Amino acid sequence: QVQLVESGGGSVQAGGSLRLSCAASVIATSSNCMAWFRQVSGKEREGVAAISPSPGFTFYADSVKGRFTIAKDNTKNSLSLQMNSLKSEDTAMYYCAARPNCQFWYHSTGYTYWGQGTQVAVSS
Repeated sequence: QVQLVESGGGSVQAGGSLRLSCAASVIATSSNCMAWFRQVSGKEREGVAAISPSPGFTFYADSVKGRFTIAKDNTKNSLSLQMNSLKSEDTAMYYCAARPNCQFWYHSTGYTYWGQGTQVAVSS
């Protein structure tokens, strides 16, 4: 059974940093497009960042470029999201997701697997 398990969420003040992690089982991070999405209650799920199968091209939403960094460790089959200079508008539930390729990565449809999410709260 495929599992994506997120961790690392929490509460932080604006300007602070958090690092999210996603542990994958059964599927391989090396051969899948791995992505982070976020969702605020009542709004659509938003693509934050994605990393392609090897060689690992990265993609970012304009709202997080220069502040967030997505990475994966294929030896550990894990995904991470380093979030710096956090803003109150980054507050959301963050989800890890996987699909075969990163075409139109920012659309939540087409992702085969999803984690349960980890909450990030940024106070101003």
